[in-house]
Amino acid sequence: MTDSGKPSVKTRAERDEFDAVCFDVLARACPSRGTLEHVTGRWGILALAALKEGTFRFNALRRRVDGVSEKMLAQTLQALERDGFVRRDAQPTIPPRVEYTLTPLGEETAEKLIDLIEFVEHRMPEVLRAQVRYDEARAGDAGR
Repeated sequence: MTDSGKPSVKTRAERDEFDAVCFDVLARACPSRGTLEHVTGRWGILALAALKEGTFRFNALRRRVDGVSEKMLAQTLQALERDGFVRRDAQPTIPPRVEYTLTPLGEETAEKLIDLIEFVEHRMPEVLRAQVRYDEARAGDAGR
């Protein structure tokens, strides 16, 4: 364990044992749940999709991910960096220049997320029609 209470993997044997663990996102205690939440949460998916476009400084990324607060973006980027999806490059200048970019793992993940985003965007007419039908049915049920 590290000082922060997080598991550390140091030796080759420990890494091999760690890699052999089976992960099941449907199991309550599986650590993959947290990672999935970081990636697919509202701001995680949008940050990864935006970073697929290239390297961004923090405020430029915040403008690109319209509606995210500074606090939420910072927390999201920190979680994605910890999970290995995002690389934070802090250059020792005055003022400090910090840039964010995807790691190879982040690139692969962003590609899959963009497929999902594009699928949802293309199916929005169908989704909107379903919402209208649902709302009309609920309104009819409420009148009874």
